[in-house]
Amino acid sequence: MFDKEKLEGADIGIDFCGYHLQSPYILSSGPLTYGSEGMIRGYKAGCGAVVTKTIRKEAAINPVHHMGTVNQDSLINCEKWADSDRQQWYDKEIPEAVKAGVIVIASVGHTLGEAKEIVEEVEKAGAHMIELVSYTEDTLIPMLDYTKAHVKIPVICKLSGNWPDPVGTAKLCLEHGADGLCAIDSIGPTLKIDIKKARPELMSGDGYGWMTGAAMRPISMRINSEIARNTPELRNLYASGGVMSADNAIEYMMAGAMGAGVCTVGILKGVNYIEKMCYDLSKRLKELGYDSVADVNRAALPNFPKKEYVSKLDFHFQPFKEDGKKLCVSCGKCVNACCYEARKLAFPEMTVDQDKCRYCGLCVDVCPTGALTADRAPQTAEDLELERMSKEFYESVK
Repeated sequence: MFDKEKLEGADIGIDFCGYHLQSPYILSSGPLTYGSEGMIRGYKAGCGAVVTKTIRKEAAINPVHHMGTVNQDSLINCEKWADSDRQQWYDKEIPEAVKAGVIVIASVGHTLGEAKEIVEEVEKAGAHMIELVSYTEDTLIPMLDYTKAHVKIPVICKLSGNWPDPVGTAKLCLEHGADGLCAIDSIGPTLKIDIKKARPELMSGDGYGWMTGAAMRPISMRINSEIARNTPELRNLYASGGVMSADNAIEYMMAGAMGAGVCTVGILKGVNYIEKMCYDLSKRLKELGYDSVADVNRAALPNFPKKEYVSKLDFHFQPFKEDGKKLCVSCGKCVNACCYEARKLAFPEMTVDQDKCRYCGLCVDVCPTGALTADRAPQTAEDLELERMSKEFYESVK
């Protein structure tokens, strides 16, 4: 069970939509929040809030095989919304979780008609917030308008990376009174083939599913950063998509999110793993020089480049730690990752052929121990000319 007294670094509590959450981790709508038991388990593991499975007029009927792995840290699923009756959510699941001290966000989908029948009922059941989820952008705004006019609790809009302009929709949601945003929903449709049976692995009507986990994180990261950069005043933004560690959560926070949705990590590693992520987050923030989540929020936004930067890299190789033990483990990843065969390692010596190197930086990124690092070299007159030529060509072909 998560105990905030055991935190050894920064404060990880956040203020979100008028509530103080014990951590920035928000357990996203999914299998782990199937009912009150799952929601309470997530809260005890350290989640600041939990989102119910999406409540609709009718309970979902799922095909027999509706979840599978994409790789070790991503999933594909054709699971639908809540598979229990909505009245059960009003009478049992939400009230039991609230009574146990859980901050409950009721996920409501996917149409205006359903919002009209459900949002007031989940408010009466004790939900602290409502999260609206829709298949299409044009449906979300009418759902939001109705919900804001008929409930008093905060309303969050969940955006999809499958939409043509989720950043534009984010701004529109805020103009229509949304109290907070979640970005983004799962990516899809996607497909996985079972090569032993020569058929789709999932048993949806078309064999397709939706992807979650680490594979979608770079997509979600970009969308969250754009939302944050386009809405300087927004603080009630939580990111969703591939938060598998404390470092992943910090990435999102630096890009503009205050909270971090978690789901796939809890499925693959067990929901209790989130407790470790809480302690890790506290330590890591302190190591990076931050005293709280609020301090790290948007930290990366002023550092986004305003133009392409052309130069070389100054590489630094440190084979040993200060205590004399090996820092480089001779794994060879930096050598294998070099497409141009520019890098050689004969421990404890490393060389780079400057004529072959393109300074892509991948060798640094794949180093597992930090023995190989690099800084941008100062720009030369030749670099500046290449930069000018690149910009000129790009402008001519846009």
